[in-house]
Amino acid sequence: MAGATKRYAVVTGANKGLGLEICRQLASQGITVVLTSRDENRGLQAVEKLTASGLSDHVIFHRLDVAEEDSATALSEFIKSQFGKLDILVNNAAVTGSDINWELLDPTRDQGATGALSAGKVDHIDWSGVANATYDLVAQAIQTNYYGTIKTTKALLPLLSLSNSPRIVNISSIAAKLEHIPSEWAKGILSNEENLTEERIDKVVSEFVEDFKEGRVKAKGWPNYMGAYIVSKAAINAYTKLLAKQYPTFRINSVCPGYIKTDMNNHTGTVPVNEGAAGPVKLALLPDDGPSGCFFVDKDLPEL
Repeated sequence: MAGATKRYAVVTGANKGLGLEICRQLASQGITVVLTSRDENRGLQAVEKLTASGLSDHVIFHRLDVAEEDSATALSEFIKSQFGKLDILVNNAAVTGSDINWELLDPTRDQGATGALSAGKVDHIDWSGVANATYDLVAQAIQTNYYGTIKTTKALLPLLSLSNSPRIVNISSIAAKLEHIPSEWAKGILSNEENLTEERIDKVVSEFVEDFKEGRVKAKGWPNYMGAYIVSKAAINAYTKLLAKQYPTFRINSVCPGYIKTDMNNHTGTVPVNEGAAGPVKLALLPDDGPSGCFFVDKDLPEL
């Protein structure tokens, strides 16, 4: 087992964009980072990029597809055999759950749309001509963004428990604020911290998927567009609070890094990726008396 002072991190969905930059910034702090990606070739290419910038001693690759049943278990076994513990988990892997015409959100064409999206005002955009969701895309988003995050976290919790300073950072979105979910039933469950359970969060998510399948989205008070992304991230925010209560010695938070300029949004974002990664990295390096169970927006991160 490696020395106790050495720190180890896992970043999911890290072959490009925000995940890759989080790896870069953590590795620059001397932390050994396991860069994960569901595509092995892209993951290895990402490691090569970091190696070329002088971080070869601090970054390694391991394949992880958060939607696969045994992928997180294999990662956990690898980390246990190589390092014996884990200090930081950044859950970044996510998909949008919609086919999106990003040209309609191009900042050179419509500052109003991108400005609204950057501010999280998803209800200020006419999504009818922008985003189109199918059941398959919705199911994929729920499996990746919600169940995949939970599956990965649970697989790595035993190793995080061996750390002197365990940290979990869940990448979320300002669009996932409960004000963007019309359903009072769903909001009531997700906001009720005292009675929050994983089963209750699961119920909200499964009800959304079933209502989408049966064409009841509007009638049941779900977001008309980008619903899978909004609901899955809102559920992760609730899960973050639940997990923080269950593991009081951990520092566990979710964060919206801003509307970052990445491939995921066809580079329509307004925040440079290095700035967007700074918030998640800050939460990954929280002191032991730092906040836990919170949802932060990039510009509202605590001064530490």
